[in-house]
Amino acid sequence: MSTVLRFQHILTPDGFERQKRLLIDDMGRIESIEDEAGDAYDGWLALPGMPDAHSHCFQRAMVGLGETAVGEDSFWSWREAMYGLATRIGPEDLQVIATRAFSDMLRGGFTSVAEFHYLHHLPDGSPGTEMAEAVIEGARLAGIRLTLLPVLYQSGGFGAVATSRQQRFVHRRIDDYLDLLGRLSGVTLGIAPHSVRAVDPAIIADIESGAREVLGDTFPRHIHVSEQRLEVEECLEFHGKTPIELLVEHVPLDHQWSLVHATHATGMETEEMNRAGVTAVLCPLTEAYLGDGLFHAAAFHRVGGRIAVGSDSNVRIDAVEELRMLEYGQRLRLQRRACLADATGLGRPLWQLACRGGEYALGQPVGRLESGAFADLVVLDKDSAVLAPLEGGQALDAFITAGSAQDIAAVYVGGRRVVEHGAHERGSVTDHDYGATIRRLVEGL
Repeated sequence: MSTVLRFQHILTPDGFERQKRLLIDDMGRIESIEDEAGDAYDGWLALPGMPDAHSHCFQRAMVGLGETAVGEDSFWSWREAMYGLATRIGPEDLQVIATRAFSDMLRGGFTSVAEFHYLHHLPDGSPGTEMAEAVIEGARLAGIRLTLLPVLYQSGGFGAVATSRQQRFVHRRIDDYLDLLGRLSGVTLGIAPHSVRAVDPAIIADIESGAREVLGDTFPRHIHVSEQRLEVEECLEFHGKTPIELLVEHVPLDHQWSLVHATHATGMETEEMNRAGVTAVLCPLTEAYLGDGLFHAAAFHRVGGRIAVGSDSNVRIDAVEELRMLEYGQRLRLQRRACLADATGLGRPLWQLACRGGEYALGQPVGRLESGAFADLVVLDKDSAVLAPLEGGQALDAFITAGSAQDIAAVYVGGRRVVEHGAHERGSVTDHDYGATIRRLVEGL
């Protein structure tokens, strides 16, 4: 039986359309979009739900930790604090944390997520699927659409053995990693060699080939690359090439690949990324939080490069704030305005840019309101003080520059409403379980 949702305005790939109804099938996909002549609507302005193209959900538990200055504080000192927490998390803990993180994503306008999952083994080091299954169950409980990207992690840096605090992440043999992929079911899967510092780039093509035997030919492939200056410097010292140069040399990149961060990519490297058709997955709030730097998104976009956004460390989860930081970061870098805008304004092209990139990154029909895509929606609040006086493109411009998750009236996944005015359908149960779990995990850290 079809579900019908009616809106005064919707944003389709062709632009804003007035008075439409969406017919949604039992699988949560849009069957058709038709004219609506009535006066009873389910909402004012419906946008395609934003895909979250890069998340480490367990790091939601890091909020408030790792903020004490330690020498020349950087990403690397924060990473040590993260390891301290990661060693304590068991499957039950991870399920609670994942449920909360994914619920917060829905509240923040993300309706699907690519989970870059590397907290694999149990706290005692035992291998298994329990940790991955905890993430999958957390997504089910929260009601978010999931693409799970089990991460291959083998070394502790260029030519370095993984440390004791990294052992929960490590699969020493490719076959062990592929076995994990084969044992997971009921979810969209992809692969994620962690980085060229944690995986020998010479074997990434073998990983991709082996994954085809398990997943078929079409699946998302993600990798961290050139996030930190020190990473680039060490790669140059060890290999004589930058991380992106090394990746291009060893891997036949195409539209199924997403390069996460690419913060310190050179102009020539961004041109190569565009020629290969990869998606640049940017995480502006996390990249600012960790002091990574700024990817030259405006230049990449000008030549047709595809961009998605992710919440990464999940310290702050808000889709509109990610987009605002993306645009404002480029304004600060270039000292000019409207870096990712076009003649229609800023909101529409920026929202659609990230949605299109997110669809590629997740390998699912998300991020667009048209037949065949999932009915994942973010509905803006007509009564918002920020949006109320405006229509269409101006309302979306205001949402990007002055709005927040508080301006979202409802969030739907597969045509089912999971958030209404900031309240998730699971409500306070999630909050209670999460609070108790975090108090126990951080005690003594």
